[in-house]
Amino acid sequence: MSSNGLPPLPARDPRGHKGTFGTVVVVGGCADARSRMIGAPAMAALAALRSGAGLARMLCPEPIVNEAIQITPSATGIALATSADGSLVAHLAAEAFDRHTAGSHAIVVGPGLGWSSDPLDPLTRGTTALVMRAILHAEAPLVLDADALTALAATPDFTKDFRASAVLTPHPGEFKRLAAALMLPAPGEDDASRSAACEAMARRIGCIVVLKGAGTVVSDGMQTWRCASGHACLGTAGTGDVLSGLIAGLVAQYARGGVPLFDLARIGVEAHARCGELWASRHGAAGLVAHELADLIPETLEQMRPA
Repeated sequence: MSSNGLPPLPARDPRGHKGTFGTVVVVGGCADARSRMIGAPAMAALAALRSGAGLARMLCPEPIVNEAIQITPSATGIALATSADGSLVAHLAAEAFDRHTAGSHAIVVGPGLGWSSDPLDPLTRGTTALVMRAILHAEAPLVLDADALTALAATPDFTKDFRASAVLTPHPGEFKRLAAALMLPAPGEDDASRSAACEAMARRIGCIVVLKGAGTVVSDGMQTWRCASGHACLGTAGTGDVLSGLIAGLVAQYARGGVPLFDLARIGVEAHARCGELWASRHGAAGLVAHELADLIPETLEQMRPA
C-alpha cells in the first residue's frame, strides 16, 4: 500500500496494444434545441484515452456527433437517432446502446445527456431509456455521472433493476437527489457525515459511490476512503466529465486483471486530484479548463506507478 492507503497502480504491459488496453464507450451529449451539450462526452473520452485506454467510442445524438469528434478526434463517433427537435428516439437509443457497447470494457453514461423535469418530455424519455438499459443490461462495468444520476433519482424503485457493476460519481447536489429518492439521510458538510452518507448509499444500491467535493469520498458500502489531495481549481465546468472518463479508462485496462472497482475508483479520484494540484502549481489558483486537466493525466499516473 502507498502512504495514502491506495494500492499501487498496476504496471503496464510493455508488449500491449490498443486491444490489450481496453475499449471505453462514452454515452452522452445533447442536441436538444433548448440546450446543446457537446463538450462533456468529448472530455470523458479524452480522459479515458489519456489514462491509457486503447480505444474510446462516443455514442452521441446524430446532430452533434461530428462536433464531438472534432473536440476529441482520437475517439470514434457513433450517431444516436434523434427526432426533429434533436431529442433521442428512446427505443432506438436503447438498441444502439446494446449494439455498440458489446465487447467494450468500461462504459460511461451521463455526461451532457440532458434532462427535463417533465417526465413526458422527449429529452427526459431518451435519457431515462438509456440509463435504464445500462443498469439492466450492461456487459461491462458502468460509470454513471451527471444526467444519468438525475434520471436514476427520478425513477421509482430503480434499485430493483440495478444489475450492473457500477461506479456512481455524484456531486453533492446529485447525491442529495439520489439520497432523497432512496430515503437516505443527506450528508452534512463534515467529513464524518459525508463518509457515512456515501457508505449508506453504496450499500443500498450495491455499487461504488464517489461523493465528489473537497475531500472526495469513495465507498463500496463496506470500505470507505477519503481523498486528501486536490485543489479548488478543480471547481469548474468539465472536471467531473474528466473524472468519469479517467475512472472508466482505468477500469477498461485493469478490471479484467482482477483489480477491484473500489481500488480503481480510488486511484482515479487520487490521480484527478493530483492533476489539479499539478496544474495549480504551474498556473495559479484559478482558470483551469477541462482539457488541460485531462492532458496532465499521463504525467500524474506515471508518478503513481511503482518505481
